[in-house]
Amino acid sequence: MDTALDAEALRARLVAPNGPYAALDVVATTQSTNADLAAAAAEGAADRTVLIALEQTAGQGRRGRTWSSPPGGLYVSVLFRPTGVPAQRLPWLNLIAGLALVRVAQSVGVEATLKWPNDLLLGPKAEKGAGILSEITAGVAQAVVVGIGLNVAKLPAGVEPAPGGLAPTSLEDAGAAELDRGELAFRLLVELAQLEGVWRKNGGDAAESGVLEEYQEHSATVGERVRVELSGGVQLLGTAQRIEADGTLVVRGTDGVDHGVSAGDVVHLRPA
Repeated sequence: MDTALDAEALRARLVAPNGPYAALDVVATTQSTNADLAAAAAEGAADRTVLIALEQTAGQGRRGRTWSSPPGGLYVSVLFRPTGVPAQRLPWLNLIAGLALVRVAQSVGVEATLKWPNDLLLGPKAEKGAGILSEITAGVAQAVVVGIGLNVAKLPAGVEPAPGGLAPTSLEDAGAAELDRGELAFRLLVELAQLEGVWRKNGGDAAESGVLEEYQEHSATVGERVRVELSGGVQLLGTAQRIEADGTLVVRGTDGVDHGVSAGDVVHLRPA
């Protein structure tokens, strides 16, 4: 396992004029790459600014949770300023990051699918190998920080399951053919820029840009019996039907009625 990333080499390949990004920095450790980039956004950081950390001490998960960020992972945040994209389409950045992760996992020989809205599932057991957290930056016009935490090295003992009991895994545990974090970061950022660029060019239209079809293809959630844990302790039981063009998940409840879910924790239920 590598112990450092060559920031200069990544910048040479990924930062303009040779690549699609405006700036890229690598740090050994930080509390949270998302928090750092959100602060940078408030200070005027450019569209497509990247921050990579090899370890986070206070990684952020959805709904205020802490994201386990042990050494041996890859923690990447990207600041996007997608001018021309309507605000209601910005949640697609979270799903686009998932597609970039799927492409990277497949490129190293690992089976990968996506659990809506923010989990990468690896291997035949569909265990969690990565999480995504996208945040619209408060007080900053059209600025979204997309954070990705990817487990690369074998996980240490005692890593807690994700919400819903989803078991954790890593690329190494799943038998990946490539474990160099510099190469993985490069592949991830290339795929993310390609997907986001086409989506942005199409005004954030998920159908026109092709990301809706690609997401449906790799969804582990569509067709599954699920329990959705909504705000206020409300639960929705049913079968996931599809992903809508706005990124919401449609769940057909036990009452036969379709419900659109824009946010919530989804638990895949085992067959009875």
